[in-house]
Amino acid sequence: MEKTVVLITGCSSGIGLGLAVRLASDASRRFKVYATMRNLAKKERLLECVRGCHASTLEILQLDVTDPLSLAAAAQQVQEQRVDVLVCNAGVGLMGPLETCSFQAMKTIFDVNVFGTIGTIQAFLPGMKRRKAGKIIISSSVGALQGIPFNAVYCASKFAVEGLCESLAVILQQFNVHVTLIECGPVNTSFLANLQRTDAEGSALQGLDPQTRALYSQYLQHCQSLFRDVAQDTEEVLQVFLEAICAPCPPLRSFTTQFFMPLTRLKLTSPDGSEYVRAMHKFVFSLTSAKHAAVSSAPSEPPGLCAPTWETPPQVAAGGWCCRHRSPHWARPPSLVQGTGVERGGAEGCISFLLRA
Repeated sequence: MEKTVVLITGCSSGIGLGLAVRLASDASRRFKVYATMRNLAKKERLLECVRGCHASTLEILQLDVTDPLSLAAAAQQVQEQRVDVLVCNAGVGLMGPLETCSFQAMKTIFDVNVFGTIGTIQAFLPGMKRRKAGKIIISSSVGALQGIPFNAVYCASKFAVEGLCESLAVILQQFNVHVTLIECGPVNTSFLANLQRTDAEGSALQGLDPQTRALYSQYLQHCQSLFRDVAQDTEEVLQVFLEAICAPCPPLRSFTTQFFMPLTRLKLTSPDGSEYVRAMHKFVFSLTSAKHAAVSSAPSEPPGLCAPTWETPPQVAAGGWCCRHRSPHWARPPSLVQGTGVERGGAEGCISFLLRA
């Protein structure tokens, strides 16, 4: 049986590395994986993880998504002369007050996250259209749908990719080419450790007003708490990628976690966005008190802000957004958070809590 040819960008670590290993290790040998990375000096970890796999299931290629010549060279090295599934996973982050972000740092974010994604798709899309078959899977983020404080440039780049993919999806359905955005929340990978922070030395913050410095300090505490309490295991996230790769007609969007669905739903239904802005502010800058209230009601459970519903909200489902129905390890019944303003549970209860004065 002919193997499904999968090319993945950003395979030196994290989701890209994990996905390459999972596909190359498939017991049925259904996939031929081209794992690409900008710096081949980092390939040893991948080689160690796939030790023992059949040689015909994996090749490692050098690919810098910001370099058109590198993209063209990688495409030429695909022996099968086709890519059935393209996984655009290469990406970088930038965190900090906007005033402290250098032009070069911001340019790098857009070069990799936006133009790198566009260039990668351009390199392999013509073949998919000719064959009337293909899948383009984008490693996206909740930051592509919600403006996360102190991640303005990163979110702007991910918002751009969302618009790109929505536009492509409308056209490419005529060619039997499916575009899928995997919307990830916090994941236990090296992404956070590798995240560019404008205050790496602390000096960039010195020129800021005291209120912004205080808010940023509070956000960093929120970020650490969020990763500690709700970050998903990489294997759980990889399963969502695998389902999109194997599905005959994957949806435009698939969420790896339900934790952020209440805010996503509020953004869709808030007429002028004011309620969403208030809710996001409360979520980020009042998390300590919210967690304290939740823990007081459920001391044996990991702290959390609200209990997600099992069903995809109707507005979200109508938009082609699919979310995992598996109850995450931090979910709890609405009864456990009574007294915090989440008496109704689910998205409505969470929003009620976030908007409470």
